[in-house]
Amino acid sequence: MRIGLFGGSFNPVHAGHRLVADQMLTRLRLDVLWVLVTPGNPLKSHAELAPLPERVEAARQILAHPRIRVTGFETALGFAYSWQTVRFLARTLPDRHFVWIMGADNLAQFHRWERWTEIAATMPIAVYVRPGAQRLAPTSRAAMALERFRIDERAAGTLALRRAPAWVYLHGKQSPLSSSLLRAHRHESAK
Repeated sequence: MRIGLFGGSFNPVHAGHRLVADQMLTRLRLDVLWVLVTPGNPLKSHAELAPLPERVEAARQILAHPRIRVTGFETALGFAYSWQTVRFLARTLPDRHFVWIMGADNLAQFHRWERWTEIAATMPIAVYVRPGAQRLAPTSRAAMALERFRIDERAAGTLALRRAPAWVYLHGKQSPLSSSLLRAHRHESAK
């Protein structure tokens, strides 16, 4: 079984997340996509973070699809970092083919993630283009360190079956929406 792992705060979830989810299901030839609503990004402030149950429920509504499962299980297991999730899933479900999914904005700062090299060595990674990050991400510190493991975009459908480290940078439809912009708009509307 090919499973995509699409993690994030989803604070709030929006149509741009749906676009990425749909693209990943198709282009990576996934059987299922697990949307991992995190307790919060350790690199960002949690001051405006909506409660986890609200974010999970909103994600279930917006991302409703027969092959998408939305969960907040990382909180239940006490995981604060992505490497913990990746390690846990690789060890407990070794018969599955996982792909870690991130936006290009995250690739640009991936080298700042706790144990990022362990994540890259544990499962293949799919990076989806994001507005404003398409130039910086492919030349970021992590992208350069992993350059020799990058596969051609046309082979994205084989990524889940590849041995890590392996990664692909996917171009395609983009949404101008972002959670931070939506939160800022909400603040402006409330004034």
